Amino acid sequence: MFKILQAKTLATNIFLMDIEAPRVAKSCLPGQFVIVRSHDDAERIPLTICDYDREKGSVTIVVQIIGAGSYRLSQLKTGDYLQDFVGPLGKPSEFTREPVEELKKKKIVFVAGGLGTAPVYPQAKWLHEHGVECDVIIGAKTKDLVILEDEMSAVSNLYITTDDGSYGRSGMVTATLEDLVTKEGKSYDVCVSIGPMIMMKFVCLLTKKLGIPTIVSMNPVMVDGTGMCGGCRLVVGDEVKFACVDGPEFDGHLVDFDQAMRRSAMYRTVEGRKYLEEKEGTTHHGGCGNCGGDK
Repeated sequence: MFKILQAKTLATNIFLMDIEAPRVAKSCLPGQFVIVRSHDDAERIPLTICDYDREKGSVTIVVQIIGAGSYRLSQLKTGDYLQDFVGPLGKPSEFTREPVEELKKKKIVFVAGGLGTAPVYPQAKWLHEHGVECDVIIGAKTKDLVILEDEMSAVSNLYITTDDGSYGRSGMVTATLEDLVTKEGKSYDVCVSIGPMIMMKFVCLLTKKLGIPTIVSMNPVMVDGTGMCGGCRLVVGDEVKFACVDGPEFDGHLVDFDQAMRRSAMYRTVEGRKYLEEKEGTTHHGGCGNCGGDK
């Protein structure tokens, strides 16, 4: 059992929890995720790590209520316990594997859409702690859905944009990114985009035009987090990959977003899953072997 040290609401249907999980906190890195079960009979939910405190032994997750499992999770309060909290899973952000002195030479921009702000934050924080500056663009539909603004402001040069113009700049994240580059004199060596697939697709179309290498996190398509369900199967370049065991980060200019979005919609139905399993044969499942369990 894993104690909930803090539970609070960030925005409508979006909440944050600090979980007492010292073994996960000891070894996790930005970009990785955990699998959570709120109760013994609850579904497994893969969630990207939003923050961690190694001394305190805690890991922070941010959850959006989109179904029964996340709703049950949202009903737990400070002092309650989670049934399972397994991780860290997935591969860390590639930034954590690069020499810091080389990172300091790079101009980095993050583009976060909606809940994608949560997995962007630990990456920006990690860079800040290592003396690396970065820009962050947060996009939300409206002011009330902007999350982690204060936290992100403390570790980055922050730009906020809302679809309805109710806060910060007005318009999509792509408009802000294009303005920064073409009108405000910014240049970037790498972009990291995390958010809804449709947003990441259009960010990648823009960055390809601007000549900016781009990394995307494909956590939105993860289901069970081990590769066994086949839910996060992707085509990256000419290869089949699985977000949970091969990623979740990939070269955004190589990801076939149209195929991923069509497949994700089909996977939501029982008949669709059966069709995909039959059509994809031995490539439908990713297997395991890379997750490592709760070490």
